[in-house]
Amino acid sequence: MVREEKVRMEHDSIGSKEVPVDVYYGVQTLRAAENFYITGMSMHPELIKSVAQIKKGAAITNYEVGHLDKRRTDAIVKACDEIISGKMHDQFIVDPIQGGAGTSLNMNANEVIANRAIEILGGEKGNYSIVNPNDHVNYGQSTNDVFPSCGRMTALKLLNRAGRQLERLYDALVRKAEEFDGVIKMGRTQLQDAVPIRLGQEFKAYSAAIRRDMSRFENAKQEMGHLNLGGTAIGTGLNADVQYLQKVVKNTALISGLPLVQAYDLIDATQNLDGYSFVSGVVKACAVNLSKMSNDLRLMSSGPRTGFGEINLPEKQNGSSIMPGKINPVIPEVVNQVAFNIIGNDMTITMATEAGQLELNAFEPIIFYNLFQSIETLAYAVSTLVDNCVTGITANEERCRTMVENSVGIITAICPHVGYEKAAVLAKEAIKTGASVRELILREDLLKADELEVILNPYSMTEPGISGRELLGIL
Repeated sequence: MVREEKVRMEHDSIGSKEVPVDVYYGVQTLRAAENFYITGMSMHPELIKSVAQIKKGAAITNYEVGHLDKRRTDAIVKACDEIISGKMHDQFIVDPIQGGAGTSLNMNANEVIANRAIEILGGEKGNYSIVNPNDHVNYGQSTNDVFPSCGRMTALKLLNRAGRQLERLYDALVRKAEEFDGVIKMGRTQLQDAVPIRLGQEFKAYSAAIRRDMSRFENAKQEMGHLNLGGTAIGTGLNADVQYLQKVVKNTALISGLPLVQAYDLIDATQNLDGYSFVSGVVKACAVNLSKMSNDLRLMSSGPRTGFGEINLPEKQNGSSIMPGKINPVIPEVVNQVAFNIIGNDMTITMATEAGQLELNAFEPIIFYNLFQSIETLAYAVSTLVDNCVTGITANEERCRTMVENSVGIITAICPHVGYEKAAVLAKEAIKTGASVRELILREDLLKADELEVILNPYSMTEPGISGRELLGIL
């Protein structure tokens, strides 16, 4: 026997439609779910919480300025609080990628909040004479100020989380820089031997790059704190009470605990989305730094016997189904892949930001989808990089020192004493014959053994200061 699903009839400007009787969403949400089955994914939970925080702030503000009675206000606020706490998220059924500039998400929220408020007041879902999605929940608002505002709030929350992970990475790199400060290794340019460097100096350089990223993230968070809430349809504030306009962002800030301010020019903030391109660029720049560092970690740990073999990465899982004992650098590899995806997302965000026309950009849904993914995956990638890689790195100190001593790159320190041309000849011979630079210089009696000890001191070659020639003069 086929069980018939109980339904209620709802209507909108398109016409009437059956809606399952027990759901909190309504006809407009259902149409959107049918029209936009794109990713098969749900709205980001923080976006759902953010839109509920805005609806709560709007309801409180409308009550304060006399446009909403206390009974409806209390019911709407209670419904919003439930959503903010994580309830009824399964009732947000519209796809993250949608036409209509976010209208589907806004109406999904309006209908869920209205129907839950109706229920709180003792009515039956769909009886919008008690609480109406448009006339009460959405009063003084438009999709065009609600959707951008909840998107910015969500981005701000995710940036805060990612920022905390970057702080952890910075601290871990600083600790490794101190731990490895005495480890001398060969520096390389264009993958060829250059001059000595300390392993600690390399890790300190990584920490410096991450510190810049942390600074840029602070700027990005400030950018996302400016809302066009109150601007309604195109930023002119049509249908919004002046007092509401002055108070709604402040109330939303108190509810969310976020440092939110109203945009200086609401028309500009409604039509121009360059802030998202800026934030995406900040996330991309960080991803590029992380990917470059991951490349270095893979190179320095390569081998372990036939590669650089200068450092050891923590062994996290078997590396092969056919080669016993093989361990791969899986954590840096996943960071690389996250970075590649973020770079691609940035291109999508750039094109969508550019694609707006006149008073509105209709493409914020795809911007949010990609931006949230970029920020969130970066945070997860950094977290696993810290916990499963950086903190457990060890140095192969003897191998590093041996490669320095056998390298032709230290010939650079000889140039001031024998001249560039002679040094180049010696370098070529060392490469061709396998003889060490030290051996060749002593063989040709260009410098004495005690002089070479001073000039070829690896540690002195890793920082500015007294040159080898000056040291010889002092001695």
